[in-house]
Amino acid sequence: MRTVFMKLLTIAGIIFGMLSENAQAQVTEDFVIEGRIEDEQGKPIPNVSVKVDDLKISTSTDANGHYILKLKPGKYAVRFSFIGYQFLVKKADLTGGSLHNFNAELTEDSGQLQNVEITGRKERSYRAAGTFSGSKTETALRDIPQAISYVTKEVIEDQQAFRTIDLIKNMSGVNAFSTYDNDIVIRGFRASNSLINGLRTISSGWSSSLLPYVEKMEVIKGPASALFANTDPGGTVNIITKKPLNEDRKSVMLSTGSYNTTRIATDFTGPIDSAKTFLYRLNVAYQNAGSFRVLQGSEDIVIAPSFSFIPDDKTKVNFELVYSRTNGRLDRGQPIFGAAAGSGAELLYSTPISFAIGKDNDFLKQTNLFSTISVQRKISDKLSLNASYMKFMYKEDLLEHRTSNNYAVDADGVSIPTLMEMRTTRRNTQNNTDNLTLYGAYDLKTGAVTHKVLLGYDYIQSVFPKDNNSAFNARGYRNAANDGTINSYNPANRDRYLIVNNRPVPNVPHFDLTNPDYSFSEISEYFSKSEANENTPSKYYVNGVYVQDQMKWKNFQVLLALRKEYYVDLINAGESDEQKVDQSALLPRVGLVYTPIAPLSIYGTYTESYQPQGASTVGNVAVYGGPFDPLQGKMIEGGVKMELFEKRLAINIAAYRIEEKNILINANNGENPDLLRQVGEQRSTGVETDIYGSVNPNLSIIANFSYNKAVITESDITSEIGTLVPNAPRSQGNIWAKYVFTGGEAKGLGIALGSNYVTKRNTLNQALQLPGYTLVNAALSYTVKKFKMAVNFNNIFDKTHWIGGYDFNRLFPGTPRNYMTSIGYMF
Repeated sequence: MRTVFMKLLTIAGIIFGMLSENAQAQVTEDFVIEGRIEDEQGKPIPNVSVKVDDLKISTSTDANGHYILKLKPGKYAVRFSFIGYQFLVKKADLTGGSLHNFNAELTEDSGQLQNVEITGRKERSYRAAGTFSGSKTETALRDIPQAISYVTKEVIEDQQAFRTIDLIKNMSGVNAFSTYDNDIVIRGFRASNSLINGLRTISSGWSSSLLPYVEKMEVIKGPASALFANTDPGGTVNIITKKPLNEDRKSVMLSTGSYNTTRIATDFTGPIDSAKTFLYRLNVAYQNAGSFRVLQGSEDIVIAPSFSFIPDDKTKVNFELVYSRTNGRLDRGQPIFGAAAGSGAELLYSTPISFAIGKDNDFLKQTNLFSTISVQRKISDKLSLNASYMKFMYKEDLLEHRTSNNYAVDADGVSIPTLMEMRTTRRNTQNNTDNLTLYGAYDLKTGAVTHKVLLGYDYIQSVFPKDNNSAFNARGYRNAANDGTINSYNPANRDRYLIVNNRPVPNVPHFDLTNPDYSFSEISEYFSKSEANENTPSKYYVNGVYVQDQMKWKNFQVLLALRKEYYVDLINAGESDEQKVDQSALLPRVGLVYTPIAPLSIYGTYTESYQPQGASTVGNVAVYGGPFDPLQGKMIEGGVKMELFEKRLAINIAAYRIEEKNILINANNGENPDLLRQVGEQRSTGVETDIYGSVNPNLSIIANFSYNKAVITESDITSEIGTLVPNAPRSQGNIWAKYVFTGGEAKGLGIALGSNYVTKRNTLNQALQLPGYTLVNAALSYTVKKFKMAVNFNNIFDKTHWIGGYDFNRLFPGTPRNYMTSIGYMF
């Protein structure tokens, strides 16, 4: 009996244990919260932050406004927030059955928009809804009466881009002039200025800017002088840096690929304290990469910390520091054989695209360091005060062997098309720029018209200091006594030169295109001298005051702006012979936006530009020539902006006409390769289309097309009139589309395809034209849990092409077929 009782007890224990385990499993089973976030019109809102503060668990809505969260049983407060909307908190009781359809509706709140960009963009798509660049306050792109092209960090990541030169194909009407920093053509006009967060930077660097700290790269199309002082007529590049977020996001990415490229990049952001009054972001990146070009490649590092302090809903403060350094060599481009009678573009293939000019001991050490502090203070619901200051410092340490932009000659002065004249430069320079902008924004209403009025003041200062050093400059031909040099060879005075084998002896040995020698060169063997006029100390500063009114009445919006600018250039700054040049300009801007239906905006705008020639250019008459008149331009533009597929996809179409007077171009002078000359007038007319966003939650796309006719309309050289300006193609286009599988066995797999084309372009030499080209690119990616793996294939069909060029001796070939792989972890 006892045995039977024990068996029954054992069976009961087993059954009780099974029931207990089952009950425990039921208790600990995850609950699912899912829902859709909409605006007041019932339209989905993508990229809304959905967060459970107690558990530090968060997600964001997809393109359909949908989200899903898995939680343990309990009672929670779920917070929904997105810039431009009032945040919402809903209670979730997960002590009962499963919970579904936990939807929410967010209310628009213009007071949530920033007047100074302090906290970061939370969107995770190819599309950006707003911009600060068009009006100095955060405004929806559809409400800006001017075209603005852009590339978001999501495109940067998917294309595995590392420098700004890698991105310009994604923006309509933008083309490379060379591979140098910001040396691009926008709507047919060569750019010379750039901005960071709307503040002026130095544009004298060589290596294209790095991207690891970049949230978005914008191009403000047409003159932007009414907003940002002296800017270029075709457009202005504006880099938006990554700002801190109030939610935790961390990622580490390791990459490797063609040309022995090794790269690591990290991005950490989130709140420092539980109250989320202190936010941080840290971007660190390192790359060591070779090149398909001889002696090229570089080692790059970026360190970019930023902090935001938001003590209350009226005060926002941001500080950021970006340090970037590049160690490599200055790439002056590919040389080809010199032109002979009847020859031209066919000589493009006379040397391989891997050719470069230089020596093994050449180097370029380039450092950029800038810090920014921004403050916004809301005085009342209607008035806010805003201030930003940026200090930008550039330093360059350079040794280079470069062409003198001329081919060698024999004693009779006959050109030798396979030998290039050379020069050597040893330079150590620095440049500093200060930017200060102060403005107030006031919201008011007059009858049925609402206004956002800005009144502001800007100060910009750029200094090229006296202590810049240019110690060694060697060029020209040796004199007959072989104890000095003459800058150029004149066969009429051949007795003045050292002649060997019927050739004048160069100070720096010629570069032989048929038998290149890149070996170490001892520069002490050259006759060198310091050419002080290359580094004349200079300074310019700008004081500007402006007023702007953004008015809205029913379906109409009007933007009126007027800026008064005072420019002061100091030549030989700080010296006894200092010269001061004062200039001023009054710059208007008028824009109209009509919105007949919510997804459609029709706009028109008129704006002007004014840009004095820099003191470093004006002051060096012996180097650059001159004197030069200031640049003056004007633009009229009209277009349509549309939002489709529940605002997931944006389409912008623009037509424009721009005129600019007094543009400087290289004079192609063999005796002085830096000599400039001024073109009377240039006109650009064209149409553009940009497409950004997603067609559905799986398919993302960025595409553009432009047709542009940029011609010289006035010139002292009659043959130039009517010709296309250098490196400005008639037509160009690009498409990049990515499809991500979200279900089934292929869940997490992404496939991307892209193609870009550019038609033929002129160079600075009318005898040489660059051919058009079409490239095809592709990428594969796979995301599983917190890991992402990707491989990109660029120029799949290995098309030989040139992205830009100056002349026969200075062309910039594009990269052949290449690949990049990466693996990332997000936590």
